[in-house]
Amino acid sequence: MSVFPRISLLPEVHEHLKNVFLNKELLATVGQPEAESRFQRLLLCLSHPPRFTCVRVSTHLAPLQEIRRRLAEELQQQWYGSPAAVSVEILLHPLIPDVLLLPVIGPRSLVPLGSEVVVGAQCGSAVLRGAHVFAPGILAAPKFMKPGDTVSVFSDVDGRCTRGSKLFQGNKVFVGNGVSEMHRATIFAQEPAKGIGVRMTEPVYQSPSFDGVLPSLVFLQNLPSVVVGHVLGPRPGERVLDMCAAPGGKTCHLAGLMHNQGEVVALDRIRSKMDVIRQNAAALQLTCVRAFCFNSTQAVTSDPGLLDTEGPPFPPESFDRVLLDAPCSGLGQRPSMAVGWSLKEVRSYPPLQRKLLHAAVQLLKTGGVLVYSTCTVTLAENEEQVAWALHTYPCLTLVPQEPHVGGPGLPGAGLTVDQLTVLQRFSPELSDVAPPLSTEAPPLSTEADRDTIGFFIAKFLKN
Repeated sequence: MSVFPRISLLPEVHEHLKNVFLNKELLATVGQPEAESRFQRLLLCLSHPPRFTCVRVSTHLAPLQEIRRRLAEELQQQWYGSPAAVSVEILLHPLIPDVLLLPVIGPRSLVPLGSEVVVGAQCGSAVLRGAHVFAPGILAAPKFMKPGDTVSVFSDVDGRCTRGSKLFQGNKVFVGNGVSEMHRATIFAQEPAKGIGVRMTEPVYQSPSFDGVLPSLVFLQNLPSVVVGHVLGPRPGERVLDMCAAPGGKTCHLAGLMHNQGEVVALDRIRSKMDVIRQNAAALQLTCVRAFCFNSTQAVTSDPGLLDTEGPPFPPESFDRVLLDAPCSGLGQRPSMAVGWSLKEVRSYPPLQRKLLHAAVQLLKTGGVLVYSTCTVTLAENEEQVAWALHTYPCLTLVPQEPHVGGPGLPGAGLTVDQLTVLQRFSPELSDVAPPLSTEAPPLSTEADRDTIGFFIAKFLKN
């Protein structure tokens, strides 16, 4: 059941995306009615959260089943107030050994019960994935709101609500009911308030809040993002590069897969985010991570005078494996009620991605593995980049991925059927044709594997 309207896009972006999903190759493959249906389903999926919350667990610190048991106890306490209460359903993934899946309950048929609190779109999306409303996300609240008041929470779809408003009549969607934890005056004081502003008691989509829950053992991460680490397949003792590492979830995952043996170099342009990566690595006892604030397009040089033994830039062929989780338009993120990107902004990413690919190929050793990924659904940032890379760098070969839980690539970039087959495109618009997830011998292609964010993975071998 769908409770939210289709994602709102600028007309030029809507038309651009429509052309992607109605390209000639795809029409020849599935026919126009099916292609048009897929596009409309995609727009609807993007405004709703996936049906499973995915948690990556730190199996380098504790066994999977022990973390599963401890997580169940924590969530039972959170949801039901007692570890002895009704059990929380936590499923194992049949192919990915460090993933736990929690079914999301919803959408639930709820009626707004109290005064309206309006939150920003990012905050509203977080609520739909299990978060409470933190004070900085609140844009509008009733004049006399105080702790204990029942309130109904709405998400500002178009970003039109002015912070500090008492009432907002613009485009908004109901995301659930909750109880105020703060006075209105505290929320909008000159010194920005911190902490929970509204504790959600009846969210439209119910999934657990992971704020402060086993912070060193569980990490909220979309399923395709976990798959990326396994596809890269780092081994203990290798030297691995994460080119666009912030916020560092994949960096720490790679280090854990290597059993903290070897070296994982993390690069990103934003210094504050690199500090977060270092803190997370320390909390996870991962001493093999080295993080540097650096522009990855300039991370390779053959000039001895520019080389630094401590960090970037690096000489060519410095790394056994390279992960390029590239900056992208993010049009696969869920839930997202609206995206305000202009077409110019959407089209600004492929040139940057190609510069990063150019550096990645140079930094990779012969015989090494390069994984390219994005969280978007366009052809230009995904399959067309693969076609460009194969044409530009004859040393690259597409290779099969393990695990392979997503679907094939999207026709439209001139790639062969065999090439599309070894790609992984996670397509939420196709989730309704997947079999249900089962706790007893789940099928290899599960509902959780399909009902994800929109995501893309390509794996290359450098010959």
